[in-house]
Amino acid sequence: MKHTELTEISTSQNLPYRPCVGIMLLNKEGRVWTGRRLAKWTGDQSAHIWQMPQGGIDKGEDPVEAAIRELREETGVTSAEIIAEIPQWLTYDLPDQLLGVALKGKYRGQRQRWFAMRFWGDDSEINIRPRSGKAEFDRWRWRDMSELPDLIVSFKRPIYQTVVERFAYLSQS
Repeated sequence: MKHTELTEISTSQNLPYRPCVGIMLLNKEGRVWTGRRLAKWTGDQSAHIWQMPQGGIDKGEDPVEAAIRELREETGVTSAEIIAEIPQWLTYDLPDQLLGVALKGKYRGQRQRWFAMRFWGDDSEINIRPRSGKAEFDRWRWRDMSELPDLIVSFKRPIYQTVVERFAYLSQS
């Protein structure tokens, strides 16, 4: 192993995980909201640029509060309630080519708490163009839960597989 490789490994292991939340928003038919990301930092040039809402937990913020805030900021949705939660933190590591680039270069990946929320509103409530801040998505659509792992970038796929397995029962209601 070269010295630079050793340095890169030790540096990535020293970086923390960014604390985040993820939200699986289900409509009345049990379909899941997905948005197509605007950002191109994923390093994966394939079509896997769709994802569920997610975002960082602010300092001193509770994960439940963060989930409600992130959902509102990214989708405009306020007519939703938490119906399930994965109480364990799920983590992913960024691929080597994104270390020091993605997540402002401060993190090795993310540790996420996932929540399922039921959307009781009308689709007209959804607004991916926020009044303040920057938009995360350029389009959105409802999908079958089983489609989700194939839509996400490869390094996040194991988390999406876990989320789908844990929340699969919710698509039936």
